[in-house]
Amino acid sequence: MEEKKRLAIACQGGGSQTAFTAGVLRKLLEQGVHEKYKIVGLSGTSGGAICALLAWYGLLKAAKGSPEPVFKGIIEFWKDNSAKLPWERFLNDSSIKNTQMLEQGKLPYYETSPYDWRWQWTQKFLSSQAPRKEFLDLRKLLEKHVNFSSIGNLLEPSSPRLLMGAVNVLSGEFRTFDSKQDQISVDAVLASAAVPTLFEAVEVDGNFYWDGLFAENPPLIKLQQTIPDELWIIGINPIERKSVPKTPQCILDRRNELAGNIMLSIELRFFELYNQLLERGALKEEFLASVPLTPTKLRLLNMSEPLAESLDYSSKLNRNPSFIDHLLNDGETQAERFWQNPDDEQYAIPEVWHTGEQLFENLSS
Repeated sequence: MEEKKRLAIACQGGGSQTAFTAGVLRKLLEQGVHEKYKIVGLSGTSGGAICALLAWYGLLKAAKGSPEPVFKGIIEFWKDNSAKLPWERFLNDSSIKNTQMLEQGKLPYYETSPYDWRWQWTQKFLSSQAPRKEFLDLRKLLEKHVNFSSIGNLLEPSSPRLLMGAVNVLSGEFRTFDSKQDQISVDAVLASAAVPTLFEAVEVDGNFYWDGLFAENPPLIKLQQTIPDELWIIGINPIERKSVPKTPQCILDRRNELAGNIMLSIELRFFELYNQLLERGALKEEFLASVPLTPTKLRLLNMSEPLAESLDYSSKLNRNPSFIDHLLNDGETQAERFWQNPDDEQYAIPEVWHTGEQLFENLSS
């Protein structure tokens, strides 16, 4: 029997917009990506880390004989994360409306901090009124869908590797929580999802972390250690925009998109340079004896252009069920098209991010 190709999947972060990623993963798993390929690694940052975690957890349970669909936890989490009840919808829709009015300059803008007592009091008050406590408590929501204490018993040496990106607030060091080396705890997931303007830094092993959107979004270089034949990146941040952002929040949002994509392009260039070194025989035999001998095929899957263009800063916070369903559906649609022809040129790494071939061309000129 022909050996399965080794596949790694990386998920960009982006708040509620990562419901698109959930739709992609759901469709790929429904199509049997884990049966056609050997999934060796999943990585993500922030909302992407949550999606990667849920897919990874489903794969671990399936490997132990669970009869549940592998993608069940992904969809159930995002349905639970939606504002299902009237109280939740009112809170969500009014918050989004206020954010949009701030963007348009119709309301005065005040800087806030999750450490401010007024912010904390408001959060506690709203939590006390919430019919579903997990709606305003990400820890409770994660623990509802992932039995973290069972993960140790599910892991095997052959299990896929989970990587979640974060950054150490004090030292400035990138941190990749790694299932091969670290305990995958709810705190590790929260650390990767701790948006600085919304959440306090999360303490893990005596260190404090924010999400890794400026660091590794998503972690890629460590995925090389899983020796993938193919690496698929599920993107959230648009590479291009058709108009110049003009409101303060839209400017900040585009800045965040560019910052996340810059780090992504740097890590992709590492893969491309490594591929070029292999293809051109630039590595010594003793080194090649301990590393993969074939280049990794790189693919980038993004949401549809009309959807990407319609999203503003406030959409990262929007948990309206119809909006979440729209993202999920677009993710499934794009994944189905990708699955039919993953070698299509539209999924190749953008030309603007290439560097490997140019480096060798410069050296030989």
